[in-house]
Amino acid sequence: MLYPLIRPLLFSLDAEHAHELTLGALARAGHLLPARRIAANPVRCMGLDFPNPVGLAAGLDKNGAAIDGLARLGFGFIEIGTVTPRPQPGNPKPRMFRLPEAQAIINRMGFNNLGLPTLIDNVRRSHFVRDGGILGINIGKNADTPIERAVDDYLIGLRGAHPYASYITVNISSPNTKNLRQLQGADELDALLGALDAARRTLDADSGRTVPLALKIAPDLDDAQIEAIADAAVRHRIDALIATNTTLSRNGVEGLRHGSEAGGLSGAPVRDASTTVLRALSARLAGRVALIGVGGITEGGHARAKRDAGASLVQLYSGLIYRGPALVSDAAAALATR
Repeated sequence: MLYPLIRPLLFSLDAEHAHELTLGALARAGHLLPARRIAANPVRCMGLDFPNPVGLAAGLDKNGAAIDGLARLGFGFIEIGTVTPRPQPGNPKPRMFRLPEAQAIINRMGFNNLGLPTLIDNVRRSHFVRDGGILGINIGKNADTPIERAVDDYLIGLRGAHPYASYITVNISSPNTKNLRQLQGADELDALLGALDAARRTLDADSGRTVPLALKIAPDLDDAQIEAIADAAVRHRIDALIATNTTLSRNGVEGLRHGSEAGGLSGAPVRDASTTVLRALSARLAGRVALIGVGGITEGGHARAKRDAGASLVQLYSGLIYRGPALVSDAAAALATR
């Protein structure tokens, strides 16, 4: 209820500064905010039991610094990261831009984060995790790791995150790390997923617990690429596909202030492209791999459209910037109806 009053102040600040202030406030308030109860709408997906199907997408809390505060907003699950093996500052500032007329954001952050050990320390301290909350850890490669050695970074992330994550997401679709999307190519994807699947099975066997693997993909894919990714996911026992990350397209923001900034576009303009990819994956996979819908959800009806396109779960990010925490309960209520 307070967010409409706070939003003008936040929007008067630089987008990244406002983001840091909000995340810091949530980190401090993690033990103070009352629990926010959302009507039960449990979903079983990836072998996990989610209290409700509305989650936080990766990117908002890259270091896992505000897990407990974010958990108080009513999410059924939280995904943190993208985290890289070593700390890195990301791309030069400014690198995040609001486009309010389009309910959109353009960012070129570049996996700015404090590195895997810091994220793991934050996860260890989280009450949400200790109390059995579902936490995804999203892993990526360092910018200075050559693309031909990318598998090494993802294996470090997988091994480090495995003891602490409910599930692990492999991010190969950010447009802000040079050549990263090259890993969505058929040969590169087969090599990466094959290595991760083998390592995951060993880790599962040694630990006595199964940690599902998800793969986050881009919306800027043609039909042949979508089919190849779907087939690779089945072949390498990937548990879920997250559709989608940000887009390089500028459809819907032409002529707007900041509309020509470099980076990935998220929010309302990516909704249709994201849902189209989701629907194509659903048709190709026929239930063999779970689907998580993300991209352009700014009201409950958009979450329901993702479900109707084949998603078992949805994730929010940019819509939260424009709607605030009320979007979580709005989306959950929409998904509780048939």
